[in-house]
Amino acid sequence: MSKKTGKKREKSRFRILLAVFLAVFVMTVAGDMLHKNESLFIKEASMENGRLLMLINSENKVPEDYETELITLSNGERVDSEIYPDLQKMFDDMRAEGYYPEVRSGYRSEENQEEIFESKYASFREQGYSKKEARKLTEKWVAEPGTSEHETGLAVDINPDRDKSGDEVYRWLSENAHKYGFIKRYPEDKTDITGIGNEPWHYRYVGERAAREIKEKGMCLEEYIDFIS
Repeated sequence: MSKKTGKKREKSRFRILLAVFLAVFVMTVAGDMLHKNESLFIKEASMENGRLLMLINSENKVPEDYETELITLSNGERVDSEIYPDLQKMFDDMRAEGYYPEVRSGYRSEENQEEIFESKYASFREQGYSKKEARKLTEKWVAEPGTSEHETGLAVDINPDRDKSGDEVYRWLSENAHKYGFIKRYPEDKTDITGIGNEPWHYRYVGERAAREIKEKGMCLEEYIDFIS
């Protein structure tokens, strides 16, 4: 093989490698831009049905001017003051029946939510997932900052006090929480609608009337909002 032919082949390989590199770079940048542009289409949640029925999800973010009056629980977690009486009554009744729940997570600021989101994303990356895969998995379990119900103070993660109770706490909540104005926000049979995986611990306060109707009709909040609109 002549030197001239060898140089041509080297140039050809270089062009191929350069083309592959540029294609990967463009796809990565385009993906990041697409994700950023998607956020531009997220609208502020409507208050049309009242604050308690404000729909917060991947398409409806917490309004910029939203305000909540918070009350601090005995373990330091905070919740909207409006939900506190029914939350306390529910916990008192559970304990009277031998179940011991605790609020593992209540109100979160947008900054807190961002920390949780990034931590979960980093965990998936460490497990070997690509950036795209890690983000998709993260979004299945953690709402993006600005789109989490926890930022309203109306949502609580209720878990068993493991020294006294087990998963029976989740069963009790599933059967009774609606009597106190709370709904299981992300049921396992509604993941295609909510976009969030089954979370037996995440409960949202919507008021007793709405909660009972949602329970009776077997709806998730997205479906109920469509139903009453």
